[in-house]
Amino acid sequence: MIAPEKAYLPQAAPPAPPVAVAAQLVAGAVFGLAFGFLLQKGGVGKYPVLIGQLQLQDWTVAKVMLSAIAVGMVGLFTLHHFGQVNLHIKPTRLGANIIGGLVFGAGFALVGYCPGTAAAALGQGNWDALFGIAGLIAGSWLFAELSGWTKRTVETWGDLGKVQLPDLLRVPRTVFVVVFAVALIIVLGLIHRFAPR
Repeated sequence: MIAPEKAYLPQAAPPAPPVAVAAQLVAGAVFGLAFGFLLQKGGVGKYPVLIGQLQLQDWTVAKVMLSAIAVGMVGLFTLHHFGQVNLHIKPTRLGANIIGGLVFGAGFALVGYCPGTAAAALGQGNWDALFGIAGLIAGSWLFAELSGWTKRTVETWGDLGKVQLPDLLRVPRTVFVVVFAVALIIVLGLIHRFAPR
């Protein structure tokens, strides 16, 4: 018989079987290696290319990012439409997003790498990426230490909840995905035609 004071406690989910955990780790490693390989082959693991984007002289990074957004968006929402994946939407918190974006941008400008490109650069032998990775580790530790404070302050500023652009624009998701994908393709074409390199 369950004691009355324990009757209403939520039951913890049973742990995942070791085989399932191992499969997730292997899948994560495979997709991570593939992602790094594609970053390197796309040229976005090179310091001159990344700095060139920040100086608006080399648009390789923008082309790779816009292509990835278009393909990922169409693929993800198509899979979700057919019930093959679940969307795990993070809340939009304007204060945290703006401050985080500014900190990320400042780090990117100072070091010349973002987290993904730093890993790809290190993999291809660019030892200067270690400074960015060290900063990433230090920043992650600092964020974890301040997480209690940020949850009470920064993360409450402009909290819009779990919204998506189609919700904010009040258009059907399918219409938004098609129109936005076409818009991204047009922007890619314009960048390819008129931007340097």
